[in-house]
Amino acid sequence: MEQIDILSEEFHLKPWQVRAVVELLDGGNTIPFIARYRKEAHGGVDDQTLRALAQRLEALRGLAKRRGEIEKTLSELGALTPELSEALAGAGTLAELEDLYRPYRPKRRTRASVARERGLEPLAAWLLALRGRGDVAAEAAKYVCDEVPDGEAALAGARDIIAEQISDDPALRRELREIVWREGVLRSVAATGEDSVYAMYYDFHESVARIAPHRVLAVNRGEREGFLKVSLQVPEDKLLPKIKRAYMDPGSAAMGEVAAACEDAWGRLLFPSLEREARSELTDRANAGAIRVFADNLHELLMQPPVKGRSVLGVDPGFRTGCKLAVVDETGKVLETGVGHFTLPREDRQKEQAARLIKDMVRRHGVTAIAIGNGTASRESERFIAALLPELPGVAYAIVSEAGASVYSASPLAAEEFPDFDVSLRSAVSIARRLQDPLAELVKIEPKAIGVGQYQHDLKQAELSAALDGVVEQCVNEVGVELSTASAPLLARVAGIGPALAKNIVAYREANGIPDRAALKKVPKLGPRAFEQCAGFLRVAQSPEPLDATAVHPESYGPAKALLRTLGFDAVALRKGGIPHIGELAGAYGLERLAGEVKVGVPTLKDILAELQKPGRDPRDELPAPMLRTDVLEMKDLRPGMELTGTVRNVIDFGAFVDIGVHQDGLVHVSRMADTFVKHPSDVVKVGDVLKVWVVDVDIERKRIALTMVRGKE
Repeated sequence: MEQIDILSEEFHLKPWQVRAVVELLDGGNTIPFIARYRKEAHGGVDDQTLRALAQRLEALRGLAKRRGEIEKTLSELGALTPELSEALAGAGTLAELEDLYRPYRPKRRTRASVARERGLEPLAAWLLALRGRGDVAAEAAKYVCDEVPDGEAALAGARDIIAEQISDDPALRRELREIVWREGVLRSVAATGEDSVYAMYYDFHESVARIAPHRVLAVNRGEREGFLKVSLQVPEDKLLPKIKRAYMDPGSAAMGEVAAACEDAWGRLLFPSLEREARSELTDRANAGAIRVFADNLHELLMQPPVKGRSVLGVDPGFRTGCKLAVVDETGKVLETGVGHFTLPREDRQKEQAARLIKDMVRRHGVTAIAIGNGTASRESERFIAALLPELPGVAYAIVSEAGASVYSASPLAAEEFPDFDVSLRSAVSIARRLQDPLAELVKIEPKAIGVGQYQHDLKQAELSAALDGVVEQCVNEVGVELSTASAPLLARVAGIGPALAKNIVAYREANGIPDRAALKKVPKLGPRAFEQCAGFLRVAQSPEPLDATAVHPESYGPAKALLRTLGFDAVALRKGGIPHIGELAGAYGLERLAGEVKVGVPTLKDILAELQKPGRDPRDELPAPMLRTDVLEMKDLRPGMELTGTVRNVIDFGAFVDIGVHQDGLVHVSRMADTFVKHPSDVVKVGDVLKVWVVDVDIERKRIALTMVRGKE
């Protein structure tokens, strides 16, 4: 099948849609731009499908490249027969291609290659071809020489050649591989008598076909750390007979020799190879699944609603060196910093000073929200801050994930942004800004450091980085970026820009200002293609052109204004909060008729109408706001059956961790998420969801809290 046909079938798209997407990708267009501004060309394929299609296209092209390399090599060897060429063309996976190439691949010195050097290949062929009677010993005696001392040595060499031939048989390998995947079992046992976190895998077995990705990764890690011995169990009583049936003639005098070669091929060559393949494939699938979970969690975290219009006090908790404090205004500008000592016992005088400092900072700057990092000393900080709130009416606090804050604080970017602050003060600023606008702050951190997945250090780092970078790009472009205030790291995530161009934009803005989108064209090295890709995702709220504050692309300004005129409006109406009923008017007029008159496609017309209704809308505003607390709860206060409200912090393969306000997140196991079967926790909850949960069990010593989302399961 051609690549277009394969992609069309796999993604359930029409061939013309796939062809259009491929042409747009090959033309250098970014996925956000294609998804948002080229809907007519590809029929409205969403950005996630576009991203997956682009990855699959790359894999198919890699497969085609490898097929070409193999064909060239086989042709040079004179081994490329029409049948082999046809088989290569029909191979749909890399494993199938390599199976076909396997017999011709240069090998290290093997027992079979040594036997061939000794001239025993004709004997091996004779043994395989023999039907009925024959004198095996007499035939073997013909090959006795200096290097082959007797007939048994000749037969041993011939068996080695046959075993390797069996092992290299692509059709047989394919059949055996299917049985391994259908009936194989992954088994692990304890490697030592030592207790460990892998105790549940000390006597573990699960079907290869059904094993969950997180268990594959856990078993791999336990094996790597020396706590587990792992093996693949397969139905040898099915596999070995299949091999023998393929190569043995029951009536042949050579049956015993061929049978021995089959057994040797299975035990020495085929099974170890298939075991490595199966475990590698299991790991690859688990890797892909874990990356998908990580990406989904990151998307939900980045798309958390911002806490707008509040001055925020950020608290980076600590013990010996005190808690670092930073107040930022509604725009994230740092107003004041300080240090308070209030987390260690017997520091009454210092605690009084810290209390005065915090209350003064709050009152002086009109702080209405306090963001407390969830790291070391977080619980002590929370208790202290909560005790101050009765004296600070209108102020609430939230626990904010510190994941990656230390990475950012020690980065060159943070040093450039806050050259006069020490590392911990930078963290306090970052924590405050995370509450105000998670997306704008978290883009400064390498996505892998944000910590919303599982086994991330065991995953393929290049694939993980690519997936997470794609999520960040998707979120930034979905929300849009205010050009007049955006940081270089945020601008760098806008379609078509990148780090170098982002720095050019900031430098030009600081020197000249950017009053409207059109001014972008004056930024050094920002050419027409970059402008086309990025302009629609950048907003300029104060631009003289009202459409600059919307997601309407400059290429569609003409149709947008024609649309407004046709329906009796002008662009100035957008400055007054939009035209809420314009969609109804357009519907009454007729979308097809209207699209024809203003000369755009219907999908683009619908997007323009959505923007004119709510200019510059932030999709995050439609989600539940983050929970702000005014009290504090501790693990010792929890009782089974207690009803609580919490926020989902992380979703993993076997459940979700929920912040219920006691510093230690509770776990809702997947079995306690609903009354019905739940295939994966992400089908029920996502990061940032606010849930009603009930306490099942509290283990203070091990710091574990079990929760349920189903009343009656506690």
